[in-house]
Amino acid sequence: MTTLQARGARTGAPPSTAPTRPARRAGWGGLLYIAPSLLVLTFIAIIPIVFSGYLSLTRYDVLSDPVFTGLDNYTRLLNDPNFWGALRTTAIYTLIAVPLQMIIPMILAEFLARVAGPRFSSIVRSVLFVPVVASLILVGTVWQYMLAPDSGIFNVMLKAMGLSSVNFLGNPQLALICVALVSVWKNIGYFLVLFYAGVQDIPVEQYEAARVDGAGGFKQFLHITLPGLKPVTLLCTILATIWSFQVFDLVYSMTGGGPGGATTTIVMGIYEAGFKSFQMGYASAIAMVLLVIVLIVSIVQRLAFREEH
Repeated sequence: MTTLQARGARTGAPPSTAPTRPARRAGWGGLLYIAPSLLVLTFIAIIPIVFSGYLSLTRYDVLSDPVFTGLDNYTRLLNDPNFWGALRTTAIYTLIAVPLQMIIPMILAEFLARVAGPRFSSIVRSVLFVPVVASLILVGTVWQYMLAPDSGIFNVMLKAMGLSSVNFLGNPQLALICVALVSVWKNIGYFLVLFYAGVQDIPVEQYEAARVDGAGGFKQFLHITLPGLKPVTLLCTILATIWSFQVFDLVYSMTGGGPGGATTTIVMGIYEAGFKSFQMGYASAIAMVLLVIVLIVSIVQRLAFREEH
C-alpha cells in the first residue's frame, strides 16, 4: 500500500487515482522511445498535409509567390465537371475492383486451405504473389502491350479463332474495366495471403462438427468460413477501397487517362492540375478533398473494428 493510500485509509478518504511520480517518469521514457518515429511522421506526413491545406487556399503557379484567395479553389472545384467526372470514374473503378479483390482471394484461400495439399497451396500462393512486388508502371506497360489492338496476345488469340480484334484500351467503355481487372490481377496475391491466414485461424473442430451434422462444402463455407473471415474481410475491403481511390500509376501507364478522359481518376486530376497546368492551389484543393474521403473510410474502419471487439 502506498503512502497516499495509507493516508487515505486512515482519514477515510478514497485512494488517489492520480499517476505517481515513477509512473509519470515511465510515461516520459516511453515518449522518448517513439520520438524518432514521431519526428519522421511529422516531416513526411503532417507538415506536407498542413502545407497542402495552406496552398489549397491560394493561387500558386510555382513561378510566383502564393496569393491568398480563400475558398475560391473549393468553389471552383464544386463547379468543375472534370472533377466530378474523375470522382465518378474513381467510384466506378472502386465498384469493379474492390468486390473482385475480395471474392476471388476468399474463394481461393478456402480452396487452398481446405482442399488443396500444402505443397500445391504454397506454389499457388508464391506464383500469385509475384505481381504484388512488381512495379505498377512495369505491370501497366506489360498489359498495355498485351492488350494492343494489332499485336497484343489477346487480339492474336481472337484472330486465331476467327474473330475480329478488339481495341480494349481505345474503347471508353472497355478501358476502365480493363484497368480495374489488371488491378485485381495484381492485388490478388496480397489479399490471398491475408484470407489464407484468416482461414487457418478458424478452428478445425467447427468444420468436423458441421460434417457430422451433414453439412456440405458450400454450407461450411457459408456458415463457418464467411463469419470467421469477417474481421479479415473488413480489413481487406477498407485497404482495397483506399488503394482504389489512390490509383494513379496503373492508369497512367496503361491509358494516360484516356480515351477522352474515360479513365481519368482523382489522383490523375491532381497530377494534371499541379504538374501540367501548374495550378498548385487547385491541385491542393483536390488533394484535400481526397484526404477527407480517405479519412472517412479510415474512421469507418475504426468504428467497425470497435464494433467487432
